[in-house]
Amino acid sequence: MENQYKKTFPNLMVGKKIIYVHGFMSAGSTHTAQILRDYMPQTTVIAPDLPIHPEEAMELLRNLVKTENPDLIIGTSMGGMYTEMLYGVDRICVNPAFQMGSTITESNMMGKQVYQNERQDGEKEVIVTKALVKEYKEMTEQCFAQVTEEEQLKVFGLFGDEDPIVHTFDLFSEHYTQAIHFHGEHRLIEKAIFHYLMPVIRWIDDRQEGRERRTVLISQDTLADGYGKPKSSLHKAYELLLDNYNVYFVSPAPTNNPSVITEQQAWIEETFSAPAWNHAIFTNQPQLLYGDYFISSTEQPDFLGTVLRFGSDEFKTWEEIITYFERLGGQ
Repeated sequence: MENQYKKTFPNLMVGKKIIYVHGFMSAGSTHTAQILRDYMPQTTVIAPDLPIHPEEAMELLRNLVKTENPDLIIGTSMGGMYTEMLYGVDRICVNPAFQMGSTITESNMMGKQVYQNERQDGEKEVIVTKALVKEYKEMTEQCFAQVTEEEQLKVFGLFGDEDPIVHTFDLFSEHYTQAIHFHGEHRLIEKAIFHYLMPVIRWIDDRQEGRERRTVLISQDTLADGYGKPKSSLHKAYELLLDNYNVYFVSPAPTNNPSVITEQQAWIEETFSAPAWNHAIFTNQPQLLYGDYFISSTEQPDFLGTVLRFGSDEFKTWEEIITYFERLGGQ
């Protein structure tokens, strides 16, 4: 499959194993698994075909975890539901179908269904019966059975903000703290993988490796134009910075107008989506922050790192900010 974004992440998850758990009526040959292989060429991505019966699928996955000892498990939809229950491993649940039985009936998946991807066993179709739906309902009752504080740190939930099929963000949030919206629907297309899934994988890899990236702080006053839209080349600069730095947004926190905080948080979430999750800082004393670089439209004389004065002769635009960091090469 052609990598339409013409980019790989060769330094991500190097020498590690990822198990990808596919969704309902899919298979290990899904394009998602191949995209992950393309993006992370030094990573082994294992994507098994799941049995249609949930107990058999869980048995297969638990045995696979024991034998392969993966560093990360990623599951989408039905696979996200299974992934949640594979305790003890770092996991990402994408649009997890924690109400799988209801999802099948409400989405008209009863009767004869055709597999969307080629399976190794050659099966082409399956009959979805009420008995099978009951099996899925019984399986989903086992979700969240072993959630501890340690497990909460191991699990991320990614939820498409336009998903018409699965709506389990609130249910996930009752048990786990790392619940993140991303711009997308139910199906995990390449754009969503590139922009929203890969940054979360990077967070996990950094934590596993004890890797500390340099920090870039971006002041709120550099982000929007006079119409409230992202300034030219802002997204391009953000994507570049994410490759090598921890990036945080810094906004004021007016005590006499707290609604400003909510509005700014919503703007950041809408503009940058999943990678900006938990990366907004609200403070009236930015000089007290620690970081390596501070991109700001105002002077920051007490900041201990390097200040890039946005709008100055040297950094009039985000394109000039991009050029500066390209020359640094991640230093």
